[in-house]
Amino acid sequence: MRFDILTLFPDMVEAVLGDSIIGRARKKGIIEINCVQIRNFANNKHRQVDDYPYGGGMGMVMQPQPIYDAYMSVCEGLEEKPHTVYMSPQGRTFRQSTAKRLRKYEHTVIICGHYEGVDQRLLDEIVDEEISIGDFVLTGGELAAAAVVDATARLVPGVLKGEESFSEESHYGGLLEYPQYTRPEVWHGRRVPEILLSGHHKNICAWKRRMSIVNTFKKRRGMLSKARLSDEERAFVAELRDGAHEI
Repeated sequence: MRFDILTLFPDMVEAVLGDSIIGRARKKGIIEINCVQIRNFANNKHRQVDDYPYGGGMGMVMQPQPIYDAYMSVCEGLEEKPHTVYMSPQGRTFRQSTAKRLRKYEHTVIICGHYEGVDQRLLDEIVDEEISIGDFVLTGGELAAAAVVDATARLVPGVLKGEESFSEESHYGGLLEYPQYTRPEVWHGRRVPEILLSGHHKNICAWKRRMSIVNTFKKRRGMLSKARLSDEERAFVAELRDGAHEI
């Protein structure tokens, strides 16, 4: 899987995606991540890529031509257009389901805006979708792009040890993850739940599933309406709402 990130600050992206699990996957050749410096495609001696907006307004707007030329340098020799994303607070909110969908593309280009944004004509010309990581505004798209790439790339086979590494995590199946514990067995007077020490795999799996439901009920109750639950589990949720179980 290949990502090309068009940015004014490639070092910022590399600082996030150059180490840890994603960095190791890059070194193994499992995924490819390229940061393309948009300023290298400016057609002026000062490498300026922004200008004043038509109609007035605060701040500057990124010009279309440098981004387009950077994009075309990525597309050179390709048989088909890569899926192209613009990181924007106006986009659809990124979710785990978005990462699973983006995983299906072999090649994704992500454009990181700055200043007051990007000339709309460039977006109309090449962008397939706009993505936001939340209802807030960052100084640029780099941190958002890195989050999207990280969440998507870790789903690529071989990046993690196995599907179990992510299939039980928060949001993957519509629920939050169950609580996790490690050594020591007792810490500050708090014990690890006995069920996790029992060695009974079936009972442990049942406990994890139930605690995922409890965690979701406590922290993100609205998710339960869309979660994949059995009839028995939906009855358990109803009991939680009625206060029949202490949580």
